[in-house]
Amino acid sequence: KQVQKIFKKLYDQGDIYKGYYEGMYCTPCESFWTESQLVGGKCPDCGRECKPAKEEAYFFKMSKYADRLINYINEHPEFIQPVSRKNEMMNNFLLPGLQDLCVSRTSFKWGIPVDFDPKHIVYVWLDALTNYITGIGYDCDGNSTELFNKNWPADLHLIGKDIIRFHTIYWPIFLMALDLPLPKQVFGHPWLLQGDGKMSKSKGNVLYADELVDFFGVDAVRYFVLHEMPFENDGVISWELMVERMNSDLANTLGNLVNRTISMTNKYFGGVVTDKGVAETEEEKAVDADLKAVTEDTPKRVDAKMDELRVADAITEIFVLFKRCNKYIDETMPWALAKDEAKKDRLETVLYNLIESIKAGAKLLESFMPETSEKILAQLGDGKVTEKPEILFARLDVNEVMKKVEELHPHVEEKEEAKEEADEEVIDIEAKPEITFDDFGKMQFQVGEIIACEEVKKSKKLLCSQVKIGSEVKQIVSGIKKHYSAEEMVGKKVMVLVNLKPAKLAGVLSEGMLLCAEDAEGNLALMTPEKNMPAGAEIC
Repeated sequence: KQVQKIFKKLYDQGDIYKGYYEGMYCTPCESFWTESQLVGGKCPDCGRECKPAKEEAYFFKMSKYADRLINYINEHPEFIQPVSRKNEMMNNFLLPGLQDLCVSRTSFKWGIPVDFDPKHIVYVWLDALTNYITGIGYDCDGNSTELFNKNWPADLHLIGKDIIRFHTIYWPIFLMALDLPLPKQVFGHPWLLQGDGKMSKSKGNVLYADELVDFFGVDAVRYFVLHEMPFENDGVISWELMVERMNSDLANTLGNLVNRTISMTNKYFGGVVTDKGVAETEEEKAVDADLKAVTEDTPKRVDAKMDELRVADAITEIFVLFKRCNKYIDETMPWALAKDEAKKDRLETVLYNLIESIKAGAKLLESFMPETSEKILAQLGDGKVTEKPEILFARLDVNEVMKKVEELHPHVEEKEEAKEEADEEVIDIEAKPEITFDDFGKMQFQVGEIIACEEVKKSKKLLCSQVKIGSEVKQIVSGIKKHYSAEEMVGKKVMVLVNLKPAKLAGVLSEGMLLCAEDAEGNLALMTPEKNMPAGAEIC
């Protein structure tokens, strides 16, 4: 009901108008395409013939609000984070000029009907994005709930980087049209990519979250995926990297620190230490002061990083404190102090300082690794440490882990090496008009590396690849789903036509073209460099 009311309100105030969606229409797919989107004159999804058609539709006047949104983004540099996403939205969409957005369809019946024109169905993104406000009680007639008044505008929209356009262009403009405040910030977070590029059952390297937890525990997995996801750049995950982090950061830096601190406290003082405040030499005073300074400063550093949405950096700050505690043990050498009865108060002071610093770090760790935080604080106790320290994280042997992974996901051997080479065949195709060298020189071909790939929703033919070309990443949509799975694509070095004018395929922006060869049966094969070449290498 609220979506219908919002649609009517925007229509009444002139932001939505009726027009026609025109192009080449594929009846089986119920999809419109421009001439440039067709593949060989046929539907890029199903390969069938398309015919010119017009469909009545309602459109939202995006261009009416474009300048206002540009000014808002310029005046609020914190609105879109990270900055690279802001630059992408400004340079690729807003500054070149926004096209009006189709917000209704008549070729299907699922969805929310336009109540004053029932043959029309409200179409994404108008119906989808408004959930953010209708879900907490927004009413465009002015009867919004207290829950809405309390919680809007949102402090933060946390979204995947692949849908940032809809949340930083369409959504703000809808809100402006409804005379509502914009969310204070939109953050497009990066992706976590498979370590060796391809994730496939045949390679036995599929990563399932529940299996990772079975191997490493919930908190270890939480630590890894948060720590390895940088603020702006994609992270990488693999079984081997998980084992490495488990052993170095969790078992060694943190687990060993807690274990030996508790063990020494039990061994030398029966589990109870107090602050004797003994630091006789200047060197002792300096190391104590430095540990306390790091301990007191870490919460401020963590808060500052979290305020900037730099979660990985915030966790790193906590582990900087734990590393400082380990260094403090090396500097003070409690085992050496224990040999001298005259140093007993100094030894107690050292262990007290250690326990307090570890406690401070454990409390900060609660948001990221709640079970681990609770275990550490319980073992350190309130005045007395536990008698037998619990192993927080056990070191793992990477070979043993990979052996178990292999047992879970055995490699599927190829039934045939690749079939025998087909009889050599020759294909003749219709010759195109000759071009000059200058014509060829206008096209820019480079080697690209596919770092991520996914199927285009509601498309039977399209894959959407993120292709690294030098320091740039381009999004390229290709009609090759019949010939390659999304998993197979990742990690491939491919040949790319880089300076092809961007176009939308099935509503998804494509910024280039992958080069393929096609045989007489229509089978496609990606063109790849014969030798290993870096992403960005020019093809000439």
